[in-house]
Amino acid sequence: MTDITILFEDGEALVIDKPAGLPIERPRAGGRSLEDHLEDLKLGFQRVPVPVHRIDTDTSGCLLLARNPKALKRFNAAFEAREVDKVYLGVVAGTLDQDEGTIELSLAKISSAEKGWRMIPAKKGKPAVTHWRKLAVHDGRTLVEFRPETGRTHQIRVHALAGLGHALLGDPVYGDGRGAPRTMLHALALTVHREGKPPIEARAPLPADFAALGFSDHASGG
Repeated sequence: MTDITILFEDGEALVIDKPAGLPIERPRAGGRSLEDHLEDLKLGFQRVPVPVHRIDTDTSGCLLLARNPKALKRFNAAFEAREVDKVYLGVVAGTLDQDEGTIELSLAKISSAEKGWRMIPAKKGKPAVTHWRKLAVHDGRTLVEFRPETGRTHQIRVHALAGLGHALLGDPVYGDGRGAPRTMLHALALTVHREGKPPIEARAPLPADFAALGFSDHASGG
């Protein structure tokens, strides 16, 4: 059996608690990935489930998988129509003057030989909107709730740096990579609205590495 925790299950969907460090697709250099677990995640169904969206390798928490092609098509449409509510928790390397706000910064992809590719704020980029709220402060670090309206690549990571003035703790691309062994971002909750059916609702417990920094499930509203 798989060692991945299942947060929600019905005939067309699974939501799993993806461990930090587990890539969704197999890296070019090889190594383990979510693909190694998909056979176990069939759970008696004929087809292997398919990830509907992407979260970064370092990011832990809620990941939606479709159990058949029709469900995959509907869920993709729900993401496109912004009928999916996503809540993330991140630890930023600093303190914030405000308690809450909205970051609206369009994002574009750039690449260079030295640094590889990354996302940057750009007026001609794709629109990106993130709502945020300060939850707790400990040892000069802040636990922040992020509610992205859009789903751009690295959206929260760039918005944390450019919109809040502080990168996520441990982020090696948009920050200095120090303070944590991974980028401290967790997909806390996911809600997918469905016509004629109850919504898919899942919540992933706060990981141990967040607790080790002094933040609790209580601080996240859990």
